[in-house]
Amino acid sequence: MTRTRQQHTICTLPIRATLIQFMNFANMLSELRSELQHIEEAILVLERLAASGGRRRGRPPKWMSQVQTGATNSAGTQKRAFSLATRKKMAAAQRKRWAARRAA
Repeated sequence: MTRTRQQHTICTLPIRATLIQFMNFANMLSELRSELQHIEEAILVLERLAASGGRRRGRPPKWMSQVQTGATNSAGTQKRAFSLATRKKMAAAQRKRWAARRAA
Protein backbone atom coordinates (compact mmCIF):
# COMPACT_ATOMS: atom_id res chain seq x y z
CA MET A 1 0.00 0.00 0.00
CA THR A 2 1.52 3.26 -1.03
CA ARG A 3 0.67 6.47 0.57
CA THR A 4 0.36 9.54 -1.50
CA ARG A 5 1.23 12.84 -0.04
CA GLN A 6 -1.57 15.26 0.02
CA GLN A 7 -0.45 18.65 -0.98
CA HIS A 8 -1.95 21.46 0.97
CA THR A 9 -2.04 24.79 -0.67
CA ILE A 10 -1.24 27.49 1.77
CA CYS A 11 -2.64 30.82 0.87
CA THR A 12 -0.67 33.35 2.86
CA LEU A 13 -1.93 36.47 1.16
CA PRO A 14 -5.28 36.73 2.98
CA ILE A 15 -3.62 35.87 6.30
CA ARG A 16 -1.04 38.61 5.85
CA ALA A 17 -3.74 41.07 4.89
CA THR A 18 -5.70 40.32 8.06
CA LEU A 19 -2.56 40.58 10.21
CA ILE A 20 -1.79 44.00 8.80
CA GLN A 21 -5.32 45.11 9.56
CA PHE A 22 -4.91 44.18 13.23
CA MET A 23 -1.51 45.81 13.59
CA ASN A 24 -1.53 49.40 14.61
CA PHE A 25 1.95 50.53 13.75
CA ALA A 26 1.64 53.98 15.29
CA ASN A 27 0.56 52.44 18.60
CA MET A 28 3.40 49.93 18.47
CA LEU A 29 5.93 52.69 17.81
CA SER A 30 4.69 54.82 20.70
CA GLU A 31 4.85 51.85 23.09
CA LEU A 32 8.38 51.00 21.96
CA ARG A 33 9.49 54.61 22.38
CA SER A 34 8.09 54.73 25.92
CA GLU A 35 9.86 51.46 26.77
CA LEU A 36 13.07 52.87 25.33
CA GLN A 37 12.71 55.97 27.50
CA HIS A 38 12.24 53.83 30.63
CA ILE A 39 15.27 51.72 29.74
CA GLU A 40 17.41 54.81 29.12
CA GLU A 41 16.35 56.26 32.50
CA ALA A 42 17.24 52.98 34.23
CA ILE A 43 20.65 52.94 32.53
CA LEU A 44 21.28 56.54 33.58
CA VAL A 45 20.41 55.80 37.20
CA LEU A 46 22.64 52.74 37.26
CA GLU A 47 25.52 54.67 35.71
CA ARG A 48 25.18 57.45 38.28
CA LEU A 49 24.97 54.97 41.15
CA ALA A 50 28.06 53.17 39.87
CA ALA A 51 29.94 56.47 39.56
CA SER A 52 28.99 57.64 43.06
CA GLY A 53 30.71 54.73 44.75
CA GLY A 54 29.33 52.98 47.81
CA ARG A 55 26.41 53.70 50.06
CA ARG A 56 25.71 57.23 51.07
CA ARG A 57 23.90 58.71 54.00
CA GLY A 58 21.30 61.45 54.10
CA ARG A 59 18.86 62.79 51.59
CA PRO A 60 19.15 61.36 48.09
CA PRO A 61 20.33 63.73 45.37
CA LYS A 62 17.73 65.70 43.44
CA TRP A 63 18.32 63.79 40.21
CA MET A 64 17.51 60.51 41.95
CA SER A 65 14.21 61.71 43.37
CA GLN A 66 13.20 63.12 39.98
CA VAL A 67 13.83 59.82 38.25
CA GLN A 68 11.96 57.84 40.91
CA THR A 69 8.86 60.04 40.81
CA GLY A 70 8.98 60.58 37.08
CA ALA A 71 8.98 64.35 37.55
CA THR A 72 10.43 66.46 34.81
CA ASN A 73 11.35 70.10 34.79
CA SER A 74 9.72 71.22 31.61
CA ALA A 75 8.57 74.73 30.86
CA GLY A 76 5.06 73.48 30.04
CA THR A 77 4.24 72.25 33.54
CA GLN A 78 3.10 74.82 36.08
CA LYS A 79 1.91 74.55 39.63
CA ARG A 80 -1.85 74.70 39.81
CA ALA A 81 -3.10 77.78 41.62
CA PHE A 82 -6.37 78.22 43.50
CA SER A 83 -8.68 81.03 42.52
CA LEU A 84 -9.12 83.99 44.84
CA ALA A 85 -12.62 82.86 45.83
CA THR A 86 -11.36 79.38 46.68
CA ARG A 87 -8.52 80.75 48.78
CA LYS A 88 -11.00 82.95 50.70
CA LYS A 89 -13.23 79.93 51.37
CA MET A 90 -10.26 77.91 52.57
CA ALA A 91 -9.12 80.75 54.86
CA ALA A 92 -12.61 81.11 56.32
CA ALA A 93 -12.83 77.37 56.96
CA GLN A 94 -9.41 77.38 58.64
CA ARG A 95 -10.40 80.33 60.86
CA LYS A 96 -13.52 78.40 61.82
CA ARG A 97 -11.41 75.36 62.77
CA TRP A 98 -9.05 77.54 64.82
CA ALA A 99 -11.96 79.15 66.64
CA ALA A 100 -13.46 75.74 67.42
CA ARG A 101 -10.10 74.53 68.74
CA ARG A 102 -9.65 77.65 70.92
CA ALA A 103 -13.16 77.23 72.30
CA ALA A 104 -12.55 73.58 73.24
